[in-house]
Amino acid sequence: MNAESGTARDTAGQADGHGERPPAEVAVVVIGYDDAAHVTDAVRSALAQGPAVREVVAVDDCSRDGSAGLLERLSASEPRLKVIRRRANSGGCGTPRNTGLDAVTSPYVMFLDSDDVLPPGAVDALLSAAEGAHAEVVSGLCVRRELPSGREVPWQPRLYALHAVVPRPAQRTRLVHDTLCVNKLYRTAFLRAHGIRFPEGRFPYEDVVFTARVLAAAPRIALIPDRVYIWHVRRSQARLSISLDRSGVENWRARTEACRQAYEVLLGAGQKELARTARAKFLDHDLRMYVRELGLRDAAYRRAWWELTRAHLAEYDADDWARNPAAPGRLIGRVVLASPEPCDLPRLRELAARPARLYPPYARAADGTPVWSDAVPQVSLEPLRARPVRALPLAVDAELRPGARGTRLRLRLHELYGRVAQAGPETVDVEWRHRDDGDVVVRGPRLTLAPCAGVSGADETAGSAGHGSFVAAARSTASARSASSADSDGTWSAEAVVDLLALAAPGVGTWDLRLRIRFRDGASRDVTAHALTGAGLLRRRAVPSARHGVVLVQPYTTHSGALALRVAPGVRGVLSVVRARLRRLLH
Repeated sequence: MNAESGTARDTAGQADGHGERPPAEVAVVVIGYDDAAHVTDAVRSALAQGPAVREVVAVDDCSRDGSAGLLERLSASEPRLKVIRRRANSGGCGTPRNTGLDAVTSPYVMFLDSDDVLPPGAVDALLSAAEGAHAEVVSGLCVRRELPSGREVPWQPRLYALHAVVPRPAQRTRLVHDTLCVNKLYRTAFLRAHGIRFPEGRFPYEDVVFTARVLAAAPRIALIPDRVYIWHVRRSQARLSISLDRSGVENWRARTEACRQAYEVLLGAGQKELARTARAKFLDHDLRMYVRELGLRDAAYRRAWWELTRAHLAEYDADDWARNPAAPGRLIGRVVLASPEPCDLPRLRELAARPARLYPPYARAADGTPVWSDAVPQVSLEPLRARPVRALPLAVDAELRPGARGTRLRLRLHELYGRVAQAGPETVDVEWRHRDDGDVVVRGPRLTLAPCAGVSGADETAGSAGHGSFVAAARSTASARSASSADSDGTWSAEAVVDLLALAAPGVGTWDLRLRIRFRDGASRDVTAHALTGAGLLRRRAVPSARHGVVLVQPYTTHSGALALRVAPGVRGVLSVVRARLRRLLH
């Protein structure tokens, strides 16, 4: 048994609530600006953590909406609450956090934003782990909660699957991927001894730099699977949070600058592997996220974004590109570097999706080497030939046609430089996953994938079926080739009728299409499907229903180009859609 696993078990035993209650050791720094609607909820969630919280330091960044007055009134009845009112707005989150940190008198400190909350037991779990593992930093699971739907998505769940103790961050480089500062408990003396503070003033993504400074100091870190922070995502607010407001190119400039500084901090501290991982994280996370949204921006934004990205990526060296060269983020980055002007944006968007999709055409150089395109032949796709099929960026087209005699789904899997034929695709599992509740899934039977040639998504379908079942009708043509002989132009297809009754059962909702392609050797690849946009597709249709009277069905394409489906059953469902459209028009 190694020291790490043994300590992890000790930590788990002390964090499960069976040990003694932790003493009053923790300060919670709450920052806010013009957030009177939520700031007292945040503070109360910190105070409700119990006696382990010695003090809550609420820093108001010169609000104009009465936030400070609400906090002052709350402090009159709560001696643990200290309110600090800044005389001038700082323009960011770093300065008020530093102000709060300077006022802390407790051995441990954590940070909370005014529009978020701490779940019950968060501080006890973090403090027990800190004391049990003798850790300078303890990190737990943060959950992003979409409002008003309540949908929850765990942040970096791989890091927090189990209790663990990491003696040095370099031993678990994936720590770089969790750039949040709010789901962590810090030993106050550790931060002060190393002079670790947030960037001052208007510096978006200040926690990226702060986290790099923490990791550069090589603390002993404990990881716990407990939910310790609820990150509220309010996309419909009039004023979006800094991280959500990505409409202007200055947001991207700020993000690249924060990532550049984080890299320099880690490299300057001799943490070379962490620095490399930080650059890889930028390609895999930040770059892909913004590429998926480029289609929403105007031409001026795209040109400015492209220029900024090229300048940032020009600082990468050969080792940065050599690691995992077939990874989607690296391929996207190499295309951006290779082209002085924005190019192939729809195809890049598909590659930036999760899972990635490399959409046709599949070009080759004169010597047969796979390349990005005829226009950008310097970006080689040769590494894809060595990538396992379970990790290939497979492209599947999806066409959905709602109708009174059945809502038909047609799928077409593309070849990828002979790799698909080599693996031998046999079947595809189809499922629809509810957008607001991922545990609600409508599954269909396993469909057979048939090789075909020259079959377009608009070809006539075979047969029809009612709403109550998924009916597979894999089809091939007289000129279809066997999978073993399909070349780079080969495709495989399958067809089904969608069970609208099952999708309508939860009421008005959005469903995402998920596919699992299974191959001859037992391997599989989970994919999403590219939404075809031809004539008559992606149109709202009112489908007659014996149970609901009518079901309003709207296939659409997501920001990443994938097929999704909105369903509104019955008259009430239809009216809710009409009201939502009116609200959007009026606002």
